[in-house]
Amino acid sequence: MNHIVTVQDAVTAFADFMEPSKAELDAIEQEMPVILAGVDLVDAQIIALDRTPNEIDSRRIRRARNRVLAARRELANRRAVASLPGGAA
Repeated sequence: MNHIVTVQDAVTAFADFMEPSKAELDAIEQEMPVILAGVDLVDAQIIALDRTPNEIDSRRIRRARNRVLAARRELANRRAVASLPGGAA
């Protein structure tokens, strides 16, 4: 019977071992500026979907892309500095 399998999946879907670990939550927190910049980019692109993009839409998208790139660069630089041995820069 398939009903037993679906009930079991529903019960085990929220088991304690399925929760993100502290390391995973820390990684998400470090990447949050990149995530938020990506959301802003998608928002700007969605706004431009409903109509022919004008100059303001193009600027909004371009600025959002630049924010995404800047956030990715900052994250990469932070990881590079953190991975240097002996804390040397």
